[in-house]
Amino acid sequence: MSSPPQDVRRRWLAGVGQHAEISPDAWVPGAWVLSIGGAEQSHVNLAEPANIFYEYLRRLANHLDLLAGPGTPLRVLHLGAGALTLARYLSATRPGSEQVAVDSERELLGFVLDSLPVTDESRLRLVIADARAVLADELAGEQFDAVVLDVFAGADAPGHLRADDFHLEIQQVLAPGGIALINVGDDPPLEFVRQQLRAMEATYRQTTVAAPTELFCGRFPGNFILMGTDTPWDAGQLDVLRSRGPHPGSVLTGLELDGFRKP
Repeated sequence: MSSPPQDVRRRWLAGVGQHAEISPDAWVPGAWVLSIGGAEQSHVNLAEPANIFYEYLRRLANHLDLLAGPGTPLRVLHLGAGALTLARYLSATRPGSEQVAVDSERELLGFVLDSLPVTDESRLRLVIADARAVLADELAGEQFDAVVLDVFAGADAPGHLRADDFHLEIQQVLAPGGIALINVGDDPPLEFVRQQLRAMEATYRQTTVAAPTELFCGRFPGNFILMGTDTPWDAGQLDVLRSRGPHPGSVLTGLELDGFRKP
């Protein structure tokens, strides 16, 4: 594979009506930043793909780290591809993992792959499709150890992706012991993340929420990582997850979420 050019690249995304830009990180050699409409979306360290910069992505990676023994390949579905940061991470830390990345924005995915190509060794299948429709169509009958949903742009996300029954459809493609991971960005009063929490708690035997500790007071915007599973993680596993950070952070479940469920 050829190396990406050492300059800023831009492409117009007709689907969202904004420019996408990939620029080198001035502080981290070998790292790149994807921005859409001037807002940073993803950070990729091509030199060290196991090094994750954004906090919310680090929390997602922490969950995947604990899903199986170190280095054990996983089968993971990414609904929302972005710059493929998490997919690159799994290829580096769990070689042989089979991954599917789904994104509805063909121009964005092509732009990312042209500028920041994945390695030939990566067992990554790319699908251009709607994040929900693909479950009943191209991926029907397949099962995954983890499904990562990272498509929400707050409560203005498409209604069919915010619907409660979408979580039931995700649950159907999880293998035994599998986990659903949802990245939810929200602003006060956090009605959207609470709605997503209610839907996941109605779907799975266990739901956890991981986020910077200050976000649970409901006065600040930020990203919450919701995990749903029908094979509950015990107190020891959750303690290890908490210890992984980033700090200060909290991982709450069950009765611990009582104060957060209602504003």
